[in-house]
Amino acid sequence: MNKYIGIGRLVRDPELRYTPANKAVCTFTLAIDRQMSRDKREQAEANGWPTADFPRINAWGAMAENCNKYLTTGSQCVVVGSLQTGSYKDKYGKTVYTTEILAENVEFLSKASSDSGYSPQNNATDNDFFGDDFTEVEDDGRIPF
Repeated sequence: MNKYIGIGRLVRDPELRYTPANKAVCTFTLAIDRQMSRDKREQAEANGWPTADFPRINAWGAMAENCNKYLTTGSQCVVVGSLQTGSYKDKYGKTVYTTEILAENVEFLSKASSDSGYSPQNNATDNDFFGDDFTEVEDDGRIPF
């Protein structure tokens, strides 16, 4: 089984590009804190050791376009996907090994600032997602079970 689940914050704005076949791909990097005790974290920080991991995420298709639209630097999200490794030769002929996450699902948890990103409270008004088909259910105070 190859399953990755991570929660983190974007370290920079996502990059959206299109393949020659016009398929969208969005790439971004998450900062994910390592779980460690306060003492271990203080020791790691004092010695300059890493206290976070920074996986590179690739999202494709409509999900890629949504990530580019709603995520910005500092946005928090959950990524569910699979781990992919690869390698290539750099311009000096040295083999460079890569590790990336192929996103199957990206859930937006928060936005970086009040003027950008995704917000469930105003999503329906921002893009009129529900249109005229949405009718608010009135609460009559009864428990439904």
